[in-house]
Amino acid sequence: MSAAPAPAPTVPSQARPWSPDFKYTDRERWICIYPAYINSKKTLKEGRIIPKSKAVENPVCGEIRDVCFAAGFILGVENKVYPRETEPRDAKFRGRVRVQLKNEDGTPLLPEFPNRQSLLLYLGQTIPKLKSRAQSQSSSQAQQQQQQPSSKGQKKKGRK
Repeated sequence: MSAAPAPAPTVPSQARPWSPDFKYTDRERWICIYPAYINSKKTLKEGRIIPKSKAVENPVCGEIRDVCFAAGFILGVENKVYPRETEPRDAKFRGRVRVQLKNEDGTPLLPEFPNRQSLLLYLGQTIPKLKSRAQSQSSSQAQQQQQQPSSKGQKKKGRK
């Protein structure tokens, strides 16, 4: 007899109205992570939370989801926009990731991430190492090299 795999926790797709009776395992008590929190292009006033030196250039919700899932978190993705976002209709700024940080008794779900700040710093370190980031950076560098014309054989324009 083989042991049946443990069922995945039931996660409601929509958040319910707040109640003080919610436990840490309820989705409404999970922390929210917007891409703006770790975006190096944002100022503190625009919503960046971690230091600029540890932030990532223009992260997207999918990257945050992938890194949190790989770390072993239980998470949910919501189609929301950060309130301070200047371009709310732009699709690349949409998305919010909810992450369960604590067990029902209040202890950290993963001991290496005791609080929100430690998770945000981990995201800032890990997202630049993603394969999708490495591929997009190498292709953008190749495009820039192709666009730069050589200066040989061109005359200077202007008044004589």
